[in-house]
Amino acid sequence: MDTLQYLFSGFGVALTPANLLVAALGAFIGTVVGMLPGLGPINGVAILMPLAFALKLPPETALILLAAVYMGCEYGGRISSILLNVPGDAGAIMTALDGYPMARKGLGGVALSISAWASFVGSLVATAGIVLFAPLLARWALAFGPAEYFALMCFAFACITGLMGDAPMKAVLAAVIGLSLSTVGLDSNSGVYRFTGDSVHLSDGIQFIVVVIGVFSVSEILLMLEQHHRNEGIIQVTGRTLFNVKELLQTGWGTLRSAVVGFVVGVLPGAGATIASAMTYSMEKRIAAADGRFGEGDIRGVTAPEAANNASAAGSFVPMLTLGVPGSGTTAVMVGALSLYNITPGPALFTQNPTLVWGLIASLFIANVMLLFINIPMVGVFTRVLRLPNWLLVPGILAVSAVGVYSVHATTFDLLLMAGFGVVGYLLRKQGVPMAPLILGFVLGDMMEQNLRRALSITNGELGILVESPISIALWIGAAAMVSVPPLLRLLARKKRGTGVAAAA
Repeated sequence: MDTLQYLFSGFGVALTPANLLVAALGAFIGTVVGMLPGLGPINGVAILMPLAFALKLPPETALILLAAVYMGCEYGGRISSILLNVPGDAGAIMTALDGYPMARKGLGGVALSISAWASFVGSLVATAGIVLFAPLLARWALAFGPAEYFALMCFAFACITGLMGDAPMKAVLAAVIGLSLSTVGLDSNSGVYRFTGDSVHLSDGIQFIVVVIGVFSVSEILLMLEQHHRNEGIIQVTGRTLFNVKELLQTGWGTLRSAVVGFVVGVLPGAGATIASAMTYSMEKRIAAADGRFGEGDIRGVTAPEAANNASAAGSFVPMLTLGVPGSGTTAVMVGALSLYNITPGPALFTQNPTLVWGLIASLFIANVMLLFINIPMVGVFTRVLRLPNWLLVPGILAVSAVGVYSVHATTFDLLLMAGFGVVGYLLRKQGVPMAPLILGFVLGDMMEQNLRRALSITNGELGILVESPISIALWIGAAAMVSVPPLLRLLARKKRGTGVAAAA
């Protein structure tokens, strides 16, 4: 009962005209920022944080603005993924696997609208989870040490093998390439420069935006030019822009499952939307089995990762508010925003400043509804991108991509590196090697290495710590099952078909 009273008081804060205006503005800005490759929620929040402080906004209003931008970026990231095969951020990588094939089949509007709905459901489930389970989940998250996080990363990599079906080795190859790229730069533990080739440009590593734009955007441009040269139709456009009841029912349970998984993963500090979307995509692909056409434009391959990454984003507020530990890079920036107001997040925040906490939680509900009403009517506007001729679309994609890459360090070296990754990505894609595992390996590689080192430093190099806790053991068992069960099932299916053919003969 006390929780409901606090929530109602939070709505009293969030529903004031000023906070409603701020939430709507943040939701719109977040959507625009999210759809631009290279920016993402961290940059969106970081750009607006000093502005909010300079305007002398009250702390609850400033936090509502930044939270709305964060949620809007998670919505917006799917737009470029679906229409252009260029993920707006790491969490939208999985969405491109089936969203872009849907766009090429003329179902770009359907993919955009159903993904907006899945994002809404994911955020709604996660925000309700914050209200009901925040203190309990915060205590559970404390049980994760470096050994458990390392096991979680390995479990996420095991899920990658399910992204390629009958060609898991190609997925493994891509993941290994991504892991290798993540080791470039200054080793934060020893201070040694690794694999830099004495280049000062690689001293702080290869930036995520350079890799993702190269292997997705530039390689896609090369494929588009190749298909255009062959006079092949690249993208068709149909008149339907909204999903129907059949599609809603088809994706309903999968969306709810993915939202719950995404929220639980989001509660873990540092896990993030990338792991959540990869796990749920793999989960839904295995559940669909023979009924699914994942990777070819299956609508469930769009809704699952979208529900998961939005739920994960909302879930990352749990450790921030209850423990004072940022659950993601974006919430780390928001912790910095609170420090500007001399507010320290943590367990005492709920009692010392309940107006701030519950106003923020209530604003997440409101911003989520606003984002749904912003994104669904604008589906027709977004799909107009598909009607642009190739002579305008290709340079446009390249220009936006180049600006996103150049904005990181303002060096031409990054542009050349982007082009190099584009050519390599193009050659790998021609051989059927998926790009999603490569990006996931690159994103998770550094976290995986750091957690392994921390775990081993605790025991002076004893590997037993990796399998000491029940959580670690469960994750290792899950990873082993992910790797071994699919090949066994395929082998049994081939034997069954062989037996059937022999009997028929």
